[in-house]
Amino acid sequence: MTAHLTQTPDRVVVLGAARLTLTDLVAVARHGARVELDAAVDERLRASQEWVEAAGLERPIYSINTGFGSLAGRQAFADPADAAELSRRLVLSNASGVGRYVDAELVRATMLIRAVSLLAGHSGVRPEVARLVVDMLNAGVHPAIPEYGSLGASGDLIPLAHLALVMTKGVDGRESADEDLRNSGEVLGADGVVVPGAEAMAAAGLERVALAAKEGLALLNGTSFSCAQAALALHDAQNLLATNLITAAMSIEALQGFGDAFIAELHEARGQAGQIEVAARIRELLTGATLTDGDRDHDPVRQPPQDAYSLRCVPQVLGPITDTLRFVAGLVENEMNAATDNPLIFPALPRSLKAVSGGNFHAEYMAFAADFLSIAVTEIGNITERRLFRMDDGTLNRGLPDMLVASEQVGMDCGYMLPQYLAAALVSDCKTLAHPDSVDSIPTCANQEDHVSMANNAGRHARQVVANIEAVVAVELLMATQALDLRIRQGEVTEEGLAPAGRAVRSLVRSAEDTQGQPVAHLTQDRVLYPWLRRAVELVHSGAVVATVETRS
Repeated sequence: MTAHLTQTPDRVVVLGAARLTLTDLVAVARHGARVELDAAVDERLRASQEWVEAAGLERPIYSINTGFGSLAGRQAFADPADAAELSRRLVLSNASGVGRYVDAELVRATMLIRAVSLLAGHSGVRPEVARLVVDMLNAGVHPAIPEYGSLGASGDLIPLAHLALVMTKGVDGRESADEDLRNSGEVLGADGVVVPGAEAMAAAGLERVALAAKEGLALLNGTSFSCAQAALALHDAQNLLATNLITAAMSIEALQGFGDAFIAELHEARGQAGQIEVAARIRELLTGATLTDGDRDHDPVRQPPQDAYSLRCVPQVLGPITDTLRFVAGLVENEMNAATDNPLIFPALPRSLKAVSGGNFHAEYMAFAADFLSIAVTEIGNITERRLFRMDDGTLNRGLPDMLVASEQVGMDCGYMLPQYLAAALVSDCKTLAHPDSVDSIPTCANQEDHVSMANNAGRHARQVVANIEAVVAVELLMATQALDLRIRQGEVTEEGLAPAGRAVRSLVRSAEDTQGQPVAHLTQDRVLYPWLRRAVELVHSGAVVATVETRS
């Protein structure tokens, strides 16, 4: 009844002692690393939780004894026992998402970030509530969370309510056994079957908790889901950029690019850090390439003194992308470690009211992060697709055959014509997806929540943009490898005359088996290409291309 990931028992991520890193998050979310809590977390949580318990009913305190949102000024009850029921009803009412269930890695990333937020000690929850989130992670209990519903303010209420349903139960005597089962949410099973949360928790040996005062809102109110979207997209975008630097260098080499475009002095004259960094990386990747020597005499027809922008402006395009992703990483890692619910409890505050109402749940940071990421990654696709077009065109590819296939009968084979079509379709899709979600806002909750971030929409789109452009870069991986093969077959260069980095990646591709168990071979005549494309996408997404070059180094 639980979805199991491949565990990595040698990797343990400890929460509560140090900042959570993006590497930590991916280890837990994608690779099933075990999570443990620092010994000091119980004491850190107790102070705010005890203040909530002692707050009483003398005055309205938001979310402890009042309604929510536009109902904030109305004290909801006079009986302290009803505080738990208030939390329970909030969870029930907010679990109203629709759409496909998001993948397990996004659920896990969300749970991890939510645990970190609770462990900051400002949420007023009992230690056992935070500990249960961690126990669910380690047991592989992944709540089924629909993709639609969050506005990114007041946090990710709807997605997080679907998480909270699974780990909580009704107040004693308030719900029948049938109601309790129905109200326990859903869990993603290992076989793809969705099962009731109560059954999955029992099968994992985990006891659901009845919520106390404020704990319902503490679980729901925050940016954890939007942050998880942005964090996973960021990780994959960083890997994608590193991979694209390699495939771009291979294309430059295959198209006999003019090496002067990457000399250090040129880029230092502009002074932009990302551009300087990318140019240095391209020089490193092209070291040893005999086809890109900027000092030798050039055939003015086949190799003019400067190249098209998609070759020579790689540092000027991927440089800003490098700087943008670095900026996004700062926003995301801060948010992964933030306390983002409302109100927050500060026991040391020098006044009797320790609860502070504010807006840390507002996910504008994550909306911007995801939007900037989408724009930047779309540009990776834009410039990459132009190189694919150039490699296919016999009038632009400097002596390579049309569509990168040396057919015995001209016109018999389409070669790599259609993968460029695929790339064009994917890049076009990204141009729509990259429209910033953060510029939109629709007021909700009787105009109390009159400005929202749409961070979840931005995060969903960012992840799709990254997936699209991974496929575009995978096409470049295949086509650049094919083009280098052709340079060797045409006698223009020996294998030893290729840059060692490109040679290693070419070997990686040619030694790979596709999704049908067939070698990803040099294309000599038309065949079904989707198994090769799927395998190439795996090589890009997994980081295998980057690892191959790093291992060589």
